Amino acid sequence: MLAIQLPLKIEKRLAALAEKSGRTKTFYAREAILTHLEDLEDIYLASKRLRRPARSYSSKEVKNELGLPL
Repeated sequence: MLAIQLPLKIEKRLAALAEKSGRTKTFYAREAILTHLEDLEDIYLASKRLRRPARSYSSKEVKNELGLPL
């Protein structure tokens, strides 16, 4: 269960869309969350990674590790 408060202008837009389309406001709120949730998760993971960057490898190190000719 989730309860959110929206600015009045957004609430009115959402209500109008729901009325015109015959769908519920909940439907559109759910769709908006699902549409953006993966992007928000990616942003969180990327920002977390940037705070603690991984080690970089040179092409020579990679070739050596893979047994490729230098």
